[in-house]
Amino acid sequence: MPIHLSHRGRGSIQSPPNRFERLSVESDDGAWEEIAKVDPDFEPRRVRTEFLRDDTRSLITSNQSPDIGFTHSLNPYRGCEHGCAYCYARPYHEYLGYNAGIDFETRLLVKERAPELLEAEISKKTWRPTPLACSGVTDCYQPVERKLEITRRCLEVLADFRHPVGLITKNALVTRDLDHLRDLAQHGAANVVLSLTTLDGQLASALEPRASRPYARLTAIKTLSEAGIPVGVSIAPIIPGLNDHEIPSLMEAAASHGATFASGTVLRLPYSVKDVFSAWLDRFKPERKALILGRVAELRGGKLNDSTFGSRMTGSGPLADQIGRLLEVAKRRNGLDLPRAPLSTKAFQRRMPGQPELF
Repeated sequence: MPIHLSHRGRGSIQSPPNRFERLSVESDDGAWEEIAKVDPDFEPRRVRTEFLRDDTRSLITSNQSPDIGFTHSLNPYRGCEHGCAYCYARPYHEYLGYNAGIDFETRLLVKERAPELLEAEISKKTWRPTPLACSGVTDCYQPVERKLEITRRCLEVLADFRHPVGLITKNALVTRDLDHLRDLAQHGAANVVLSLTTLDGQLASALEPRASRPYARLTAIKTLSEAGIPVGVSIAPIIPGLNDHEIPSLMEAAASHGATFASGTVLRLPYSVKDVFSAWLDRFKPERKALILGRVAELRGGKLNDSTFGSRMTGSGPLADQIGRLLEVAKRRNGLDLPRAPLSTKAFQRRMPGQPELF
């Protein structure tokens, strides 16, 4: 008996084949919709999220990318239930044997031992404290974090060691951890970035189906700011023809809620992300698909993606220059163009795993 699956509430409309696998399974949602029209008893089965244990033996990863603002990061989860249709991290799931479509947002790997691994790594005499990014790939505050509290326990470790960390998220759940963030901020060792794509709640619910709605993210910015935690906004991704016109209003809204710094990056469509995003456009913005993909190609030298260091975050050409100028003007008008204070390692205190504080 065939299993009919519904992608309602998900960012993926299709599941592109894994580029490392010879075999793939294709679903035909259109056929199921046709069946539903004539068979009142037909109901597609919702795709449920599976949580799988990740037994990784190390947590902190490093990179040497010249256009990324951090060299070390930690990721408590692989895959992301937020389901953002444009997420550049989707292809990482293919290395695990899954697809970058529905698998990325429904088959999540959970690093249950992340806090213990983190404590062991920063306790080593060879570890030189350096600001950590949490997360560098997928969101550390996705929905299951409310129950598992892996990110919270990692922050507890970092607060004990007074180790600097910067967080970026689309989830207002970050305000749950004000206690640890406030402790770190007292030593100049914490900041938070809320990612904003649009102020349109309807667009956000389709584009980022399981992330916090825009008003909740703005409220989180205000809460963090009032708690004395440096907080900024990332306008990401900037999708020409869809949300680029919102850059000034996004900057204004973030500043009015307490953000003190800002950044922005343009849409990246590596590997099968272009297929996931293209299918999303077919369902939600078919009348603008040609315009949007045409402008993306204009940013990328005629292709839908260009991974060249130095331009992959900004694009190149006249349209990229126009977006860059709009970002700078919007930042300046809202007082978000001041340099971000660097995270400090001065208060770092090394302890052996399990060792209590002396004072």
